[in-house]
Amino acid sequence: MTSIHAAPPADPGTAPAPPEEAVAPLMRGIAVLRGLTDAGGAAALSDVGRATGLARSTIDRVTGTLARMGYVRLQGNSVALAPRLMELGNSYLAALRLPGLLGVHADALADELDESVSLAVADGDGIRFIHQAIRRRALSLSFRIGDLLPAERTAPGLLLATEWSAHDWARWRERRLTDPEGLGFPAIPSSSYSADAEDFERRVEEVRLDGWAVDDQLIEPGLVAVSVPIRTPEGRIACVASAVSHTSRHSADSLRDSLLPRLRSAVAVMEQDLAAAPPPEPPSGPSGLAAWTSTSKEELGGEFIASLARGLTVVTAFGQGRAELTLSEVAERTGLPRATARRSLITLRHLGHVAADGRAFRLTPRVLALGFPPLSKTTLTRIARTHLAALTPKVGDSTSLAVLADDEVQCVLSVPAGRIMDVDIAVGTRVPVHATSAGRILLASLSPDERSTRLAQLRMEALTAHTVTRPTDFRAILERVREDGYALVDEELEEGLRSISVPVRGRDGVVRAALNVHMHSGRRSAAQCVATIVPELRATAARVEDDLHVTGRFVSVPVA
Repeated sequence: MTSIHAAPPADPGTAPAPPEEAVAPLMRGIAVLRGLTDAGGAAALSDVGRATGLARSTIDRVTGTLARMGYVRLQGNSVALAPRLMELGNSYLAALRLPGLLGVHADALADELDESVSLAVADGDGIRFIHQAIRRRALSLSFRIGDLLPAERTAPGLLLATEWSAHDWARWRERRLTDPEGLGFPAIPSSSYSADAEDFERRVEEVRLDGWAVDDQLIEPGLVAVSVPIRTPEGRIACVASAVSHTSRHSADSLRDSLLPRLRSAVAVMEQDLAAAPPPEPPSGPSGLAAWTSTSKEELGGEFIASLARGLTVVTAFGQGRAELTLSEVAERTGLPRATARRSLITLRHLGHVAADGRAFRLTPRVLALGFPPLSKTTLTRIARTHLAALTPKVGDSTSLAVLADDEVQCVLSVPAGRIMDVDIAVGTRVPVHATSAGRILLASLSPDERSTRLAQLRMEALTAHTVTRPTDFRAILERVREDGYALVDEELEEGLRSISVPVRGRDGVVRAALNVHMHSGRRSAAQCVATIVPELRATAARVEDDLHVTGRFVSVPVA
């Protein structure tokens, strides 16, 4: 957990006083979310109060409301962002469409170049990342989706500045004067980098003529990047694609010579796809948070701040096929009265999370500042840990999460029950796939061809007198597991050990892991386990999947 340190905003001096119609609780809630984001996702409640200037009683009500919405988790005297919060950023990314249209090309380019590739858009006088294809090495160079960087210290910033207006340049100069070390950009180290306006303008003009840009260790020593703009059919810059490396692999010159041509070729394909993309069909039905708008105050409790929940509901009104909405459309999507929707939009616009063009409103990249950067780096084990910690005392036995690892099952998360006679399976432990309930869940979830291939190579050794070793019997068991949706294994891995497992599925429906309960076989009968443990396992798996599906909409979620 990181303490929150107040820092100058990215655009100091440009924020006017809030309009009279602004919703103060919504402003306070967003301040808390942004503070937690800048702190890395978690902080002590006292630190949140110091950073935001809010009274402790206000912090308690705000975080309590956000917790009821599933956006944060309260842990004693601290608070942490929860995966469900990513639905706010997902609304912006879905409305933008660029990650969905271009992300697959960025991923393929990262594989081809064997370097990290990112997509970034303009956010005021900075840039904000909307997609990351990361090469996972010990020395890995990448930013998080949603991170904000100053334009003058990045290659994408040079390209995006070629489209700046006089107002944009004035805002940049003002920010440089009031925040010369870049303290308003917590995603990167502060710097004494002091390029004056003339130097930055000169580099922007060079980039305008070249059509590409290089970052030669402007952010930090050793980091280099080359960037190319991705343009709309009208010629405007939609976003910027960058290949990111470090000086042990590439110099700025070698980036230009070896990676730039391939980056340009990939961008040409991206632009073709962007031009050919048909308009999306807007979905019907209410937005994700609309249920909160119709829930009575009596049900939610007196401490619940309904105006905060309703204001955040407005963000989820936007999305795929809903890049721009009128006030009436926002009210219809959220179920809010027009007056309430209007005040929320006024507040969000004041804070920079919504922009207006005539009667139409749209989300801005600043929505990603509401928790997306730290949450975008989460893993399946982090998502599952809270849910397993809640499950273990309910069932009174140890729980774990496991994945396939060749012809074994590997434990990636374990929560012991703390009993005198407990099942102790350490993280990293591998056990034979055929003698475990997790292994049977994972094998049963494979396609018929892949399952047949694995079973043909599987050595089914007898570990106890109860271990199933006949291939025909094992195949029949797997078919039954597919039908039942759970697996129960009794004393096949070890005498006295029983385990029960259910699958955990990703957004695509593919089983990512198995969720397990382990116990001594004498604690309850197998029938009692099916009747009492399986429902709890399934409910917990559903909660893990809910978080995983929100998190994985625009982010690749690794196991660990």
